[in-house]
Amino acid sequence: MTSFTKEYIKAILAGVMIGLSGLVYLSVENKIVGSFLFSFGLITILSQGWSLYTGKIGYITKNTAKYIPVWLFGNYIGTYFAAAGALLTNPVDIYQRATILCQAKLLQPWPTVLILSIACGIMMTLAVDGYRHTLGSHLILVIMPIMIFILSGFEHSIANMFYYNLTSIWSWKVVGYIFINIVGNAVGALIIQYFNKETA
Repeated sequence: MTSFTKEYIKAILAGVMIGLSGLVYLSVENKIVGSFLFSFGLITILSQGWSLYTGKIGYITKNTAKYIPVWLFGNYIGTYFAAAGALLTNPVDIYQRATILCQAKLLQPWPTVLILSIACGIMMTLAVDGYRHTLGSHLILVIMPIMIFILSGFEHSIANMFYYNLTSIWSWKVVGYIFINIVGNAVGALIIQYFNKETA
């Protein structure tokens, strides 16, 4: 099995897990509880070594940059599978909640989307750093950044892929906003890594 195939499979698994996390978030009334449960997705991805774009982009090197399209496409496919499964097994209210969420996201002007995407990239990288630096022994360092980004309405490119797949609200505007999410998430992640290097 080639390295690209391995990364693709791990990216699909990561996408499925983010999709399941998004489904749990939509399934509970209490947003605090939902954001807490969402963090289980990232903890699972990190512990299993799966390839999530927002968890990988902050640690990009010349050797791993070639995998960026693989991570993104694999993550998308994973969220598609998760959304398809959710539509087959969950009640209508999940779909309705996702629709309301997506419509609210699309009402935001693109500069706001970019800022919220950068903020999400920062939180995601802090969460991954927290896991790496403690070898997973202090999960609060993973959970808190995830809860913060969700409760603050920050924009996570892969989670958004799941929500849009769940609702099938795809348009050129959605594609454009997802692209902004992807770029913003990367900028936020790289900001953290830049300051980590400067202060090391």
